[in-house]
Amino acid sequence: MAEKVPVKKREIFGWAMYDFANSSYTTVVISFVYSAFFTAHVVPADSTVKDSFWALAIVFSTIIAIVLSPLAGAICDFSGGKKKYLLASTLTCAISTACLAFVGPGDIWLAIFLIAISNAAFMLGESFIASFLTDIANSDNMGKISGLGWGLGYFGGLSSLILVYSFIGDSAALEASEVVSRNQIAMLMLSGFFFLSALPTFILVKERTEPVAGFEDAGFKRLMLAGMNEMKSSFSLVKNYPVLFKFFLAFMVYMAGLEVVIKFIGIYSQVELELSASYLQMMFIILQFSAAGGALAFGFLETRIGAKTTVLTTIVWWVIGVMAIFFLDQIAAFAGTERGNVFLVIAMIAGAGIGSIQSSSRAVVGLLSPPGRSAQMFGFWGMFMRLAIILGMTFGPVADALGSRRMALLLVAGFFIVGGLMLVRVPITEAIEANRRLLNGDVKEEAG
Repeated sequence: MAEKVPVKKREIFGWAMYDFANSSYTTVVISFVYSAFFTAHVVPADSTVKDSFWALAIVFSTIIAIVLSPLAGAICDFSGGKKKYLLASTLTCAISTACLAFVGPGDIWLAIFLIAISNAAFMLGESFIASFLTDIANSDNMGKISGLGWGLGYFGGLSSLILVYSFIGDSAALEASEVVSRNQIAMLMLSGFFFLSALPTFILVKERTEPVAGFEDAGFKRLMLAGMNEMKSSFSLVKNYPVLFKFFLAFMVYMAGLEVVIKFIGIYSQVELELSASYLQMMFIILQFSAAGGALAFGFLETRIGAKTTVLTTIVWWVIGVMAIFFLDQIAAFAGTERGNVFLVIAMIAGAGIGSIQSSSRAVVGLLSPPGRSAQMFGFWGMFMRLAIILGMTFGPVADALGSRRMALLLVAGFFIVGGLMLVRVPITEAIEANRRLLNGDVKEEAG
């Protein structure tokens, strides 16, 4: 076995820069800019199922990622080639994002196809980069490093938003054709931003995963067959790693609530609340800073109160935030101010929980992953995150059926509450300690 290469600070920075890079995609395309452009300009104005079309694009991409994530993770573990798979997913996301420049009004299915490909590639890359966490971190600093990545990621989202909005300008002051052309060019700009920002990852992060014995020179076909066989046996996760599986189930439910926030916040703020362009830009900037600060703060807090307590804290945080948006008009009336001002304050407070709940959950998976199985376990992490997206995207049809996005917020609060109650019953702290003893050679197998 090759001597383990020491981890240097620049490598941790390189790893965190991928969060900076890929946050630009999800922030601009999925959350804030392209989602609103899709419902306002790509889907015909007289459509009554605009939210359902957007949810469909997200669901298609999610199904692709669900099918590929565990398989890709298993192949990574066998081949020891995480970086090349990360590069492939990065290029696919960047190129398909650039192709959104060819989508115009009425091109609903072309847009859905490109969103499905680009978002699936984004999600696969998210799983690949997460699997490096066990290579560069240990049980003592994993939460802190994971929080660093997520915190830096929100600065990536902020930078990309500033870049895109400086070019798009105020859509309300432009002709519809000019709005379309500027959004198309913005997708080209975003694609370049994503790829260039990811370069430090490929330059600075070292490949530490070694191929499984006998697979050093295996071809893609053999790796694929081995990955498929491994994936079949991997579903013994329920039996062999019951704590991790129970955590994944709870994670799927509470993350469904967060996925609604991420995928529909741009649509909700622009269409439901009818906030002006200046309010939206201010909200986006505030949200990025609060999310970055929350990820960093909760990362440090996790080292003191533990991973499980940190996740539960952020879940409660989000229940309060969602219900505050539900009662936005009443709060604004009580405070004697415009609801836009109240929404900005809520976004600032609740936004701190976006990065923290994801970062803390990612750290839990790293702490519970058995030796030599990190890519595979993070593949499952990716799969359950995708299942959370599908569960969360029921928000679109529910909102269309009720004729009210506000009433559908109760569904979002329900996801957080049920997921939190499920998490309470999972003995995560004890399992982390058992896994730590396993890594130190004190025990021979994980305690269930």
